[in-house]
Formats: sequence, structure tokens, C-alpha cells
Amino acid sequence: MKLAIVGTGYVGLVSGACFAEFGYQTVCIDKDKSRIESLKSGKCPFYEPGMDNLLSKHLNITKRLSFSTSLSNTLKDADLVFITVGTPSKRIDDDADLSYVWSVANDIGKNIKKYSVIVTKSTVPVGTSKEIKKIISNYVSEELFDVVSNPEFLREGSAIDDFMRPDRVVVGTENKISEKIMKELYRPLFLKETPVFSTSIETAEIIKYASNSFLATKIGFINEVADLCEAVGANVQDVSKAMGIDQRIGSKFLNAGPGYGGSCFPKDVKAFSSTAKKFKVNLSIINAVHESNENRIKNIVEKIIINVDNKCTISFLGLSFKPNTDDIRESSSLKLANKLSEKGYTINCFDPVAMDNAKKEFYNLNYFNSAYEACANVDAIVIGTEWNEFRALNFSKISKIVKTKKIFDLRNIYDGSELERIGFEYYGTGK
Repeated sequence: MKLAIVGTGYVGLVSGACFAEFGYQTVCIDKDKSRIESLKSGKCPFYEPGMDNLLSKHLNITKRLSFSTSLSNTLKDADLVFITVGTPSKRIDDDADLSYVWSVANDIGKNIKKYSVIVTKSTVPVGTSKEIKKIISNYVSEELFDVVSNPEFLREGSAIDDFMRPDRVVVGTENKISEKIMKELYRPLFLKETPVFSTSIETAEIIKYASNSFLATKIGFINEVADLCEAVGANVQDVSKAMGIDQRIGSKFLNAGPGYGGSCFPKDVKAFSSTAKKFKVNLSIINAVHESNENRIKNIVEKIIINVDNKCTISFLGLSFKPNTDDIRESSSLKLANKLSEKGYTINCFDPVAMDNAKKEFYNLNYFNSAYEACANVDAIVIGTEWNEFRALNFSKISKIVKTKKIFDLRNIYDGSELERIGFEYYGTGK
């Protein structure tokens, strides 16, 4: 089978490289000429562990991966066409912006030459794939294509492993022909006994939003429990651990912190609720999760202000929304840093890979080349992202270069009693 991936963002590029690893001839398409030229030279536009090696392998050795700006040339012999363009939140409301999806659907309709399966891999509200079918059928007979929903469940920082060893593959189809083709596509995963869950298109679209919204709910829940723990003198880490042992609950996404961020959870939670409203359904729990996450930043800012005088300097360690990525979209750490900067604090920053992205948007922050440089002469330290290299910092060394020994461990990666023994005021999350 020959695959065409329309869109070379995070989902498109990871999917394209991994499908090439499966053994398929794969072409990734994008209108951005400079981006395509950069990809042809093997340069990944974002940081993701393992991507550089995968690109190099399939560009230069197997030759199974290629890049193009021409959709018409690629569709001549493509058996499957994946739509992987972005669906950001609209600026005015919480709906997903589907303008890129509609544009691609029109382009596919104009250029389809042979029977192809059109696969929606972008995160889209229920009903989108059916609308894609309507758009394409304006140009060609419905006998020339089938539309499928195949949502992605990739986590930034571990996306390649998630693609190659997924918990499940969800496939929403309208008929047995397209279902059979999709099962054949994922046949390399059968040896790993990966469940391929076949369902309707509408159900597949809801599964994606429901999954992300539920995980966001777990995060919001444990963060509110953390607030209660701080108020009564309990330890949220022990609460999480005991809860997670219960197999009905599970331990994942029960780590208290500064709230969820990134490119998925914030927009998906809002879009899921917005879609439900159109069908006169009130997702009250999801709405509360979004509100709780918004308030999380305000509460942590107040906590820091109470304990650190205004006009002081604070060091932020970690700017990406999670470790092992350079993605700063909706980063809790950067939101906090920016809020404190607006209130008159001087903010020093260090992140292993995300500083270049941060510098493009946050000119009011000071950037340093190491954690130790960022901590020199500061009045407080905030650990905003749990990068591995922050887990073993030499705080005996840091204690000698800071102005005041205060640390806000938003991710609970340290034992507060150990830091207190060397003179630090330790503020954990939920303990």
C-alpha cells in the first residue's frame, strides 16, 4: 500500500515516519515549501526523541519516506490519504477551527484519480468525517473513495513508542471494504496483539475527545485534592498512590501539579463541551474541569506571591508543558512565569530544549544556559517541568549561589525534608 499524509505537523510527521517503519511507501505533503525542503534534508521541525534517527533511516537508507508540496502528483497512486492538519481552538469561541480540514478535503476532491480511503487522523468533532465525505463527493463519485476516522493517541515525548506499541487502534468506518483495508494497514501490530477496535465513524470521533477529556478530568481532580491536602496537612502523593492501586482507578494521570497544558487537552476539552452544546447536551463535569484548570494558575501565583516579596527574582526550571518535548503551547510553567513577570517579578529561565520556542513569544523573561546559571542570585526557585536533569540537581551548590533559599516544587520531584535540612524553605504541591 502507498500512503499520502497531508500535513507535516506533529501528528503527520510522526505517523508518516512510523508508517515507513512499518514498511509502507509514504509521502508527507505540505504547502509550506521551506518546511518541505528542511524535511527533505532530514531536519525535524520539533523535538521528539527518536524522530531524527527515524527520518534519517527512511529518507536515506530505505527510501520509503519522501516529502512533497504537490497533492495532485501524490494522489495519482495513493491507496490511503491521511488528513493530519491542525484543528486549533477558534479565537472567538471554543469550537475547533476546521478550516484546514475543509481546505484539504476540497483539494483531495479536486485531485482524486483512483479509489482511495480518506482517513481523518486530525482530532475533529463528531460529524466532521461525514462532512468531509460530502465535500469530496462534490467533485467525484462516492464509488471512488471511502471516508474513515482513525484518531491518534500520541503523547508528546513518547510518540514513536505510542505509535509502534499502542494500547489500541480505533477505526471508524462505514463499510466492510474500508474496514478490511484499515485492518490490513495495521497488520504489523497484530504480532504484538494490539486490539484494533472497529466501530462507526461518529463513535470513533467521540472516543478521541472522550479519552482526552477523561484524562484531563483525572488531572483536575487530583489537583483539587492536592489543595485540600495542603489545607489539612495531608500528603497528596500518598493519596494518589493509594488511589492508583485500585485497578478501577489506575495510577496514571494522578500526579498533582500546576495543571494540564500542551496542544491537546486544553483545546479538546473546550471543543468537546462546545460540540455537546450544539446537540443541547451539557457536559457539566467537563466544563468544571476546564474552569478548575484555569483557576489552577491563579491559585499557584497567589501562593508564590504570599511567600516571595514583590520585585524579587524567581528562577523557573522547565518551560515546556511536559518533559521530552520543546512544545510550549499552553505551558503551565510559562503561564505562571508570565503572570509573575506582569506583577513585577524578574524571571530567570532554563529549559533543556524549549528555550528557543519560548524566546519567540516571551520577551519579558531572562534566559540562561544552565539550571545553575538561572538560579544565581535569585530569591526563589520554581520547578515547572519535571525534566530528568532537574531530578538530581546539586542543591548544596545551589544553596551557595541563591539569594534566598526558597523552592516551589510544582511537580513534587524532591523530598522536602532533605532540602529543608540544608536550609531551604520547601513548598511542594499538596503536601
